[in-house]
Amino acid sequence: MSALANALRALDPAKRVGFVKRATAGHVEASGPMANIGDICEITAVGRPAQLAEVAAVRDHHLVLIPLDQTVAVTCESRVELCGVARNEALVGDAFKGRLIDALAKPLDDGAPIFPEATAFLHGAVLPPMARLDPNTALETGVRAIDGLTTIGRGQRVGIFSASGVGKTSLVKQLALQVQCDHVVLCLVGERGREVEAVWREISARKDRGRYTCVAATSDQSAPLRTRALYQGLALAEHWRDCGQHVLLILDSVTRFAMALREIGLAAGAPPTLRAYTPNVFAALPRVVERCGAARRGGSITAIMTVLSETDDVDDPIVEVMKALLDGHIVLSRQLAEQGRFPAIDVNRSVSRQASALMAPAHADAARRLLAMLATYEESRVLIESGLYKPGASARIDEAVREHGNVVNLLRQGVAERAGFAETVLRLQALAARGPSYA
Repeated sequence: MSALANALRALDPAKRVGFVKRATAGHVEASGPMANIGDICEITAVGRPAQLAEVAAVRDHHLVLIPLDQTVAVTCESRVELCGVARNEALVGDAFKGRLIDALAKPLDDGAPIFPEATAFLHGAVLPPMARLDPNTALETGVRAIDGLTTIGRGQRVGIFSASGVGKTSLVKQLALQVQCDHVVLCLVGERGREVEAVWREISARKDRGRYTCVAATSDQSAPLRTRALYQGLALAEHWRDCGQHVLLILDSVTRFAMALREIGLAAGAPPTLRAYTPNVFAALPRVVERCGAARRGGSITAIMTVLSETDDVDDPIVEVMKALLDGHIVLSRQLAEQGRFPAIDVNRSVSRQASALMAPAHADAARRLLAMLATYEESRVLIESGLYKPGASARIDEAVREHGNVVNLLRQGVAERAGFAETVLRLQALAARGPSYA
């Protein structure tokens, strides 16, 4: 009887409708229906295909909606109808394993139709502080520069910060294919269609394809679809974490997600702030980060989020916000990329806030010595390369010069090369042991 009563309470017999009163580039204004921000409505007109639109703002006498498909024209007096609460839910379940889907959870891989087993709230639920578990197990990435010098743990939230063209996509793909975990959710927000195809072609050819799920919204799609792609990917990752699995969530990229939020905010009339980012951007980013992590009851989401900087100085507002929110950052250097050193990780500017708790004492000491050796070489680079430095003047500089080639060889790694964690630590310790004390 209680189930019937709940069903009756949830029933809404009234048709909620409105009509388009104004249409501009990117958004429309309608007289109704009664709706909340984030709800999905359907816009229909005689002789035109129906299309979906997301509510971006609720005014005194009208709604501001952003069509999900910007290629379909909207005319005045088109009918606007609320689609229902199901549109604010994400589809989740094992049916998505081994599939490439769009922001609305529809297949993009030309495979069979997907029949989800469950739904989840699109915007999820942030774990309470005492329901979290501090990362206490090192995550083996197979990348020596990360495992050896910026060790990260299961359930950690890490950013990859770079300008364009320095090997970010290659590093992300390498991590997706090499990290040991139960499931990988790859979320491509605002990416080029060509790269989506290339990534999925490589994944779908693997024997362990069922370990991967890819959610993609390309750069030509509307801002609501680009933001929804991230939320759909997060909902899938949370579902598998709640099942006790270790999930690797790769988000590429936070910057494009923030740009999509900015488009929505500006369409809604929100005031622009620094670099024209609207307040909704800075409200959403902490929640996205906090939805990831390790749960005390079991299961974890290790998040690797790429952040694009406008310049090589990585000093724009999204970069600064994400550095403060994340548990670590890996900085890619254009200078190293131009030297042919890949992955182009600037280990001296990269930080893992959990590294000290994850490294064994001997590993931590070797990492400190190697970082000091690299820093010494960089500080003296001008003197060394100009011939002004005389060997013997400083034991530290002499050692940094002598071992620089070995350090570079340790950190240089091919995209298809996977290094074992134990092997990386042994090579690191052997190299650091040859140098003087940097205490």
